[in-house]
Order: sequence, then C-alpha cells, then structure tokens
Amino acid sequence: MKVLLISPGWPKGRLWGELGFRFPSLSLAAIAAVTPPEWEVALCDDHSERIDFDTDADLIALTAMTPQAPRAYEIAAAFKSRGRIVVMGGFHASNLPDEALTHVDAVVAGEGEVVWPRLLADFAQGRLQRLYKPDAMMDMADIPVARREIFNGKGYLLTNTIQTTRGCPFDCEFCSVTAFYGRNYRKRPVEKVLAELQELRKSNSFVFFVDDNLVADRKYSLPLFQGMKGMGFKWLSHAPIDFAGDQELMRAAGESGCLGMFVGFESLNQESLSAMGKVTNRAQSFMADAQSFRDNGIGILGSFVLGYDGDTPEIFPKLLRFCEDARLEAAIFPLLTPYPGTTVRRRLEAEGRIISSNWRDYDMEHITFQPKGMTVQQLQEGYDWLNRSFYSFPSMYRRLFKLHRSVQVFGPMNIGFRAAIRRKRSGA
Repeated sequence: MKVLLISPGWPKGRLWGELGFRFPSLSLAAIAAVTPPEWEVALCDDHSERIDFDTDADLIALTAMTPQAPRAYEIAAAFKSRGRIVVMGGFHASNLPDEALTHVDAVVAGEGEVVWPRLLADFAQGRLQRLYKPDAMMDMADIPVARREIFNGKGYLLTNTIQTTRGCPFDCEFCSVTAFYGRNYRKRPVEKVLAELQELRKSNSFVFFVDDNLVADRKYSLPLFQGMKGMGFKWLSHAPIDFAGDQELMRAAGESGCLGMFVGFESLNQESLSAMGKVTNRAQSFMADAQSFRDNGIGILGSFVLGYDGDTPEIFPKLLRFCEDARLEAAIFPLLTPYPGTTVRRRLEAEGRIISSNWRDYDMEHITFQPKGMTVQQLQEGYDWLNRSFYSFPSMYRRLFKLHRSVQVFGPMNIGFRAAIRRKRSGA
C-alpha cells in the first residue's frame, strides 16, 4: 500500500510564501520513520511542486500549522472528491480536531509517531477511526531516526534538521508549543543524538536543531555540545536571551560550531514581558546579552512580538534603533497572533477582542485582534515600515558591516528576507 505525505504551501503574496530558503517538514520525515515497511511512502511539498490529485496512493496524509489549514482543507477536498481517504495532523488539527474532521476522514491529535502505525493498521483492515490521540507522550528514547530520504529531489536548501528535545519549561501566553506539548521538557539520549549527527555529517556540515529551547537544561545541552566539538558542524537553533548568562554553556555551543540562534526578545517593555509570561527576559540587559552572543561567535535572529497592550506607535522606531545598536544579524517582527489553544486566545476571546478567525491571516503578518495602544491601521503600517526599514541596505550595513563568522549564514538570510518583502509588496 502507498501513503502520500503532503506539506501544504504558504500563499504567494505573503512573507512566508515568498521566502526562497525553505526547510523540510521534519514531522513528516518522523511519521515516515514509523511507517511499517510494507507501506510505500512518498512526499509532496505543495510550496514547490504540483500535487498529483490523480495519484495511486491509497491514503493521503496532511500536516498543517494554522495559517496553512485553509490550503490543507482545499487539498483534502480535491482528494475526497476523487474518492481518496484523507487524514490530518499537526498543530492546527490537534487544537481544533472537530473543525478538521469536517474536512478530512481522520485526525491525529498530538504526537503522531505514537498512533500512526495503529492508524495505518486500522485503515488496512477497513476500520479507520475518526480521532487518534496518544494515551501518553512519546518516550524520547524511542524516537526513530527521521527518514530524510523522502526529501531527496525536493530542492531544499538544507535537509539536515534534527530534534533533540520537545516542549519548553516556560509558558508564554502566545506560544503554541506549550499548548501542544504542555510544559514537559523531554530529551532524547545524548548518545543517540550524537550517533545521528555522525550520519548527518556525511552529507552536509550544516545542521538545524528544530528544538524550541535547546538549552533549557544545561545538564543535557552541555554534554551534547561537548560531544559535538570537533565534528565540524555549523549549526543553528533556538535559545532564550538568558542563555547569555551561562558563559560556560555558551562557549561550549560556540566551540561546537553554533553560528546562530533564534532568540525571542519579544518586547523592550518589561511590563509587556511580564504580561506575556516571558519570565527570564530582562529588557535592561538585552544590549549586553546580545554582545555576549557575538563574543562567542553566535549571531542572533531576534524575534519581537508587535501589538501587546503596552505597545504604542512609538515602539516601531524604538525597535529599529535597538536592533541596529545591538547589531542583531537578523530579526522578525511577528504580529501578536491568537492561535487556537493558546492562553492569549482565551484572554482575547474573553475580552471580546478577536476580530477575525480567518486562519489564512494567522500568519503573523495580519492583524486578527483589536489592539489597545493603537489602531489596527497604525499597527499594520508600523509592522510594514519596520520590516522594510530593518531589511533596507543602510540597516543591513549598520548591522553586518563588521565581519563575524555568522555572516556566512545571516548575510544570505538578510538578502532573502529583503527579496521576499519586496516581492510581497509588488504583489500586494
């Protein structure tokens, strides 16, 4: 039997749909890894290739984040009109299974690896259930090596993606990770991760750890970094800004080949940081913290959430000045987005401030709630101005002109974001 795994594309004319550099869906490679050998597995990335709706696949499997859900439902409808059975998993379907079940035949809610073999067995025996939900979280020691061969020929910039931990010990109210995994922070055995990395090194020296917080437990991450030293990797991942306070761990990361981290600054307003649950962030130390990253050879892709209640129109030029003064190598400025399952959505719903549940606009660049400190128009215009200004050539020069080893990653990243922003504007 044959299963076709599909990653829905992002709409053109949106930032994430215009970006030229793409990472493959590691979750689909993980699902492929627990698929029994009697099943043939194929992958289709809707972002870059046409879907064959007349495929001979017996089962169609979709995964989607919230802004991809409308496209996933369109794809499901096209297959179902041809008599195909369609199942769906991922963050959106896990948070809204009843909605997803109006479009597909079955939903996998939560970590799919646990229940996927059972779903396939049920399908083969003609007794597919409507909802599959694991009774317990995945044992991290049992996570198989992802079947990355399904990425071959898909034109990805990088296929060396890996996950070592799941979950986050913090509970930021806007974050979907806690809604999906809870506050459990679970870790794969270091020796298994290092063995998988040894195999990945045979194909490429670059690797991206998709962990939401790779350094939450230094007793885990320090041996991992020490074990990676000398393997010749150049790698990226996610870390909180207070990572800067652990010089031993940061030095070990740099020595193991870390070139950059995605860092959630989130706000320059300490009251906003407290309101969103970002308990480890101290705005007054951000400048020194950023320098500490750089001193260890680690560049920063900063993230700043726009639209919290303490934000006014003055925040946009203030953020630009900070990013340039701190010489952040790259940054994104997501609009506050009340994703299903998050604490912030429950709060804004209770306050009557959700103004749209058009999931297509839940892409962090469209406003779906009523802000307090400014109008919807002011927030949207400020977001657009900040992105254009940050990725202008003068700003890029101010932030990147001093050579730093991370420029090999962040230089092309800046050019890529600038090009995507320009394509988005021209298509608006």
